[in-house]
Amino acid sequence: MLHHEMIEEVAAPPAMPAQARAPGKLIVLLVLALGITAFFYFDVGRALSLGALKENRDRLLAFTGANYATAVALFIVSYATVTGLSLPGAVILTLAGGFLFGSIFGTLFVNLGATTGATLSFLVARYLLRDAVEQKFGKWLSPFQEGFAKNALSYLMTLRLIPLFPFFVVNLVSGLTHVRVGTYIMATAIGIIPGSFVYAYAGRQLGTINSLKEIASPSVLAAFILLGLLALVPIVYKKLSVNKQDGH
Repeated sequence: MLHHEMIEEVAAPPAMPAQARAPGKLIVLLVLALGITAFFYFDVGRALSLGALKENRDRLLAFTGANYATAVALFIVSYATVTGLSLPGAVILTLAGGFLFGSIFGTLFVNLGATTGATLSFLVARYLLRDAVEQKFGKWLSPFQEGFAKNALSYLMTLRLIPLFPFFVVNLVSGLTHVRVGTYIMATAIGIIPGSFVYAYAGRQLGTINSLKEIASPSVLAAFILLGLLALVPIVYKKLSVNKQDGH
């Protein structure tokens, strides 16, 4: 039964027909190019900085107070866009989420935006830009495949909790593996909760923050590492069980 579940977990993703893939690739490449070009042309990166966030805090609060539903929708879409296009600024957006919506709702809205963007990036890598992603990040594919084969959910949650690889690299390389979409979404949504909450909570004290380094303190990083190690427990348990059975 266990063997059957593992085969199901690592079964190859369904291939998209070549006729549908060709125009799809062109459209996706065009959208990606336009999005990235607009990001740098309009200098959005400057707006997604700690200084700009603190400078515009009153205006952002006033807009959110008068247009709460619109602010929530814009925030989630913006977060998904930044994450989906692998652009910088997610940390600042997380701070803004906590500042504007509070620690709990800020974490929730960050989770929705980040998980949506990460999933879009994952699907694009899997079905449309597989060759390009493999050429760029293929050197990390083998350890990812090995980890997912042992226990995809635990391994991916560990990658989300402990930033051994950049967030966008995990999104793209995971798309090259055989992990199921549902498992990927679940592990991402759960794994990013602690980090999202820490930065959203910090956003509530925005006026006292002068550097992002103040948030990622050694104690916070140690807590993330501990959570990541706990996520590996199912993998260790499975390995010990297999070794015990082999011993008999």
